Amino acid sequence: MSGDKKYKIAVMPGDGTGPEVVREGLKVLEAISKKCGFKYEKVMYDFGGERYKKTKEVLPDSALEEFKKTDAIYLGAIGHPDVKPGILEKGLLLKLRFSLKQYINLRPVKLYPGVWTPIKDKGPEDIDFVVVRENNEGLYVGEGEFIKKGTKDEIALQVSRNTRVGVERCIRFAFEYTKKRNKKKHLTLCGKTNVLTYAWDLWERTFYEVAKEYPGIKTDYTHVDATCMWMVKNPEWFDVIVTDNMFGDIITDLGAMIQGGMGIAAGGNLNPEGVSMFEPIGGSAPKYTGKNVINPLAAICALSMLLDEIGEEKASKMIENSVMKVTTKLKSLAAGKMGYSTTEVGDLVVKYL
Repeated sequence: MSGDKKYKIAVMPGDGTGPEVVREGLKVLEAISKKCGFKYEKVMYDFGGERYKKTKEVLPDSALEEFKKTDAIYLGAIGHPDVKPGILEKGLLLKLRFSLKQYINLRPVKLYPGVWTPIKDKGPEDIDFVVVRENNEGLYVGEGEFIKKGTKDEIALQVSRNTRVGVERCIRFAFEYTKKRNKKKHLTLCGKTNVLTYAWDLWERTFYEVAKEYPGIKTDYTHVDATCMWMVKNPEWFDVIVTDNMFGDIITDLGAMIQGGMGIAAGGNLNPEGVSMFEPIGGSAPKYTGKNVINPLAAICALSMLLDEIGEEKASKMIENSVMKVTTKLKSLAAGKMGYSTTEVGDLVVKYL
């Protein structure tokens, strides 16, 4: 892929500490592009809380059309203390995910060397799995209704919508990913078949039908509550987990904690046939804004995922290897406790490339 192609990358630094961590990611991108010999053009977008406060505009449709013409989107963080919760999340993040059909949320859960985990007696060799979360359906479609709202007989209905097409493309992606990852070749379906008998009947049937096409991959099923227990007790059991939107949302935050916290956790919202978006999952952390103390490693890991997705696998691996060297040098991953500033951590990643 390298050499002749020029990538177009949309960059949305966003709110709070987002611009600070994205700045370090872009610093690493510049260094790695020279080392690996690929060219890129970055297009900056100022969507987020400040722009919304000025213009009352969250994400115009014209921007969606522009995003569709890029190779990938690199996002800092969205969330502003002066903007009512839900406005930016729904109007920006969910709108992007749904409009760009980013139907996979990919969350690697990997403990890097030298990083503290709250799980006693477990190390990097035990915590290394990936969660594939369905990203466009389920309880997040926003369907439902109130009956007799505001009265003592009020009823609230929230619909979990699952389609065969949506479920199958997610499961197929998970099988392909497990095959490509080539570690334990073990895919776990995480759900709640004993209670959610419609949605999970569809998920389970589809899972085992698709499994027949992948004889080389070992499959099993676990309830979501049990998954939470095993992630803490025996994280080494997992290789790839596939699950729906709601359960994926929950178990990936548990995953972030066991891999050392939000300072290292990165994720991708993928449209394997279109434009994908990559971000650190820690949020905008407004109280640290402008102090140069926030950990940029999650944003740098998100950049590594972005490069892998657009076909620059070598560059992606080099960044990850560098991050693994840097984590052994930091006192902690927590903001203000790293022993280095945000800028210095970015410089270290560049140094070890």
